[in-house]
Amino acid sequence: MARAAARIPGASKPEQIATALEQEIRSGKLGFGDRLQSENELVQRFSASRNTVRKGLEELSSRGLIATKVGIGSFVTFDGKLVDDAVGWSRALADAGANAETRILRLEIIEDAELAARLALENPSFVAVDRLRTNAADGHGISIERSRLPLSPKLEEIPLKGLRQGSLYQTLRSIGLVPDHGEEWVDIEMLSAGDASILGCPQGAPFLRSRRLTRGADGQTIEYVTSLLNPAHFALHLEF
Repeated sequence: MARAAARIPGASKPEQIATALEQEIRSGKLGFGDRLQSENELVQRFSASRNTVRKGLEELSSRGLIATKVGIGSFVTFDGKLVDDAVGWSRALADAGANAETRILRLEIIEDAELAARLALENPSFVAVDRLRTNAADGHGISIERSRLPLSPKLEEIPLKGLRQGSLYQTLRSIGLVPDHGEEWVDIEMLSAGDASILGCPQGAPFLRSRRLTRGADGQTIEYVTSLLNPAHFALHLEF
């Protein structure tokens, strides 16, 4: 028996369809990677035209919950978890139950005069921490994060001793560097050949690029990190 879309006052039929399917995804009835019913099945289920169903799927896609592959179908891309990167990606992904593995690609002191000028820093030296996160099940790339920490006496031994418990978040807090405020910019970047090779994704694939600057309560720059995020796992959600 076909089930009607949830009735929302003032909502169009496509929005009602999208909301009904969103409820199933967020409740866990439809999990990450699951295939939605075919268009014909959705047409019958919601007693709607094919065009209306397609608009509903487009709305669901715009909410960051599904991806549609022409000739194949629509698949759930929302993993049911909210990730708060304020606590650091490793901890955030673990807290969210993400099946992720982290590998350090780079941990060394570098010189970057251009970045120092951009951040209004006199010292061009930084501790560079580059990390790759992959799905533990099949190894596909989830993200690359490239952190740059203005070099200070507190940070000089990190390249020698490594990260505390493998976490940059824990390492910074253990030496009293606690983020208090900052800024973040998000846009789209097409993967370069080098990044595509690292992530195991096609060159030119669109990834979310996040650039995050965090400062301490005294205004001191703590970290500047550029992250490339697989849109199959991440979406930007704002509340206002």
